[in-house]
Amino acid sequence: MSHSLFPVDERFAVDSAALATLFREARTANTFSDEPVTDEQLEDIYEIMKWAPTSANTQPLRIHIVRSPGAKARLLPLLSEGNRAKTESAPAVAILSADLEFHEHLPRLFPHNPNMKDHFADPVARETFSRFNAAIQAGYFTLAVRAVGLAAGPMAGFDAPGVDAEFLAGTPLKSILVVNIGKPGENPWFDRSPRMEFNEVVTIL
Repeated sequence: MSHSLFPVDERFAVDSAALATLFREARTANTFSDEPVTDEQLEDIYEIMKWAPTSANTQPLRIHIVRSPGAKARLLPLLSEGNRAKTESAPAVAILSADLEFHEHLPRLFPHNPNMKDHFADPVARETFSRFNAAIQAGYFTLAVRAVGLAAGPMAGFDAPGVDAEFLAGTPLKSILVVNIGKPGENPWFDRSPRMEFNEVVTIL
């Protein structure tokens, strides 16, 4: 017998509370409280998301946490104007980037194929592959933020070359997403936007 406050639906492997936290009731926050995001929470986020799959276990996502006032002051001018106030209120902000030299780690990450690194010799194809898999990991990151009880505010509205120059210069990293992280503040949600229906999206062949 389940003692959960949420009903159990046998169609799912997790209870309704988990589904609500991760998907059904989760929202993108637009304001944040001043409650800090701790190092332990940040570590928990990574320890959850790292197990989700990437192609050939490449794991190209890299994460820079902007938390100090000085670092945030450098970031804010590089965001779209509509994203600055919410980011200023967020206790932590993640710059998510793709490592264009992820293949250097493959001897350790994909040990059962010692030649896998050689498949990524072409830098153009490697960048496409890196960005694609890092974007997949960015979705996992958002869910992991929710799983530790925080709200996530993913944003694509920023000057990516500017962020790269300011925070990632001298590295093989290219920014793909900025994510505000924290507890929701006052009036944090817009009205829930509609979603497309199953038959509009899914084709069964």
